[in-house]
Amino acid sequence: MKNKNTDLNPEIFSALSTMDQNSLQQLKPSFSPVDKPQPKNMFISPKAIEKRWQAISCPAAREHLLDQNTLASMSQYQKNIENFIGTVKVPVGIAGPLRINGLFAQDDYFLPLATTEAALVASYNRGALLITEAGGCSTMLLNEGVCRTPGFAFETLIQAGQFVAWATTQQENFRQISEASSNHLKLKDLRINIEGNNVYLIFDYLTGDASGQNMVTIATNCALEYIIENTPVAPKHYFLDANLSGDKKATSQSLAGVRGKKVTSEITISADLIKKRLHTTPELMASFWRMSTVGGVLSGSVGVQGHYANGLAALYIACGQDAACVAESAVGVTRMELNDDGSLYAAVTLPNLMVGTVGGGTGLASQQANLQLLGLAGAGNARALAEVCAGLCLAGELSIIGAFCAGHFAKAHRKLAR
Repeated sequence: MKNKNTDLNPEIFSALSTMDQNSLQQLKPSFSPVDKPQPKNMFISPKAIEKRWQAISCPAAREHLLDQNTLASMSQYQKNIENFIGTVKVPVGIAGPLRINGLFAQDDYFLPLATTEAALVASYNRGALLITEAGGCSTMLLNEGVCRTPGFAFETLIQAGQFVAWATTQQENFRQISEASSNHLKLKDLRINIEGNNVYLIFDYLTGDASGQNMVTIATNCALEYIIENTPVAPKHYFLDANLSGDKKATSQSLAGVRGKKVTSEITISADLIKKRLHTTPELMASFWRMSTVGGVLSGSVGVQGHYANGLAALYIACGQDAACVAESAVGVTRMELNDDGSLYAAVTLPNLMVGTVGGGTGLASQQANLQLLGLAGAGNARALAEVCAGLCLAGELSIIGAFCAGHFAKAHRKLAR
């Protein structure tokens, strides 16, 4: 139990309470010189890598992180990382085949999942096979867009209003300037949010087959430079993104709208198939969903779902996506209901799938290989990849809820993780 007057762990509280002044010195700032600084050159070169390892002084780690294959291929990482010292090998398993009946994804997909969590691939594989045996999931991309939200601070609300009045006349200029920064980007919409004497401009873009974070950053910065040079009311200060975009975080705004790609996927599964493959009943799965939905509301969850992040993180790492975007991509809603004929209706809706099939890490050898395994490498495939992500999450929800209902969740982890 914690001390009732502090949120400190009891052992930490006890230790602090008994420390003398000399012992507390270790918590104060230290300005002694750094013994082994790493080189200032952040780029990849044999010389810079050698200096970094000299600073680290850990031969045992070097043996595993900087093997001969990594040395031979390190130049390909030049635009993906700074202060490079090596590579980490993450095991990849496949789940599936998963049958997707989508607007853009129409196939039986083997899904490469990179993870160190035992039981994860087995769970998604079970859900994928169940979906396929039930005829596949119907999946639809509903909307797409990626935003950047520069913020402007003014002295008064009157100045903010004057700025907004001007900005609303500039959308065509913003469009031309931002779209000139990329051959693939399109300005979809410009929205405005006023909070007192602060103004947020919401630039919403289409980014083609790229996930698009860097693309929209560069485009919005071009528009921002134009704004500062031409605005009739100069702001006290301004920022390229004022945290209204929902970038790399779960937000209620994105749940109601779109960030990246919004996709929904559904399936109906007979009671016989639920019993055969999940060893439970549609009635119990629907009851679990109702109780877990209330649990999600009580916990303050943004959206209500079981574990989207598990499958998305594994697929993102395998396929060269920005893994940090799982923070927003794993927002969504799962629904399970009992049909009149006793079958189970299950659906997932994910409004924030930040995925791409070009750019970022998708061109690296292993990641490109996994996209090729999916049949979704290169231009023209980002929408299909988003639909596959929704099908993957549906498979994971069916499997984990089935495991809880059948009492197999802990048993599976004991069997596969120990």
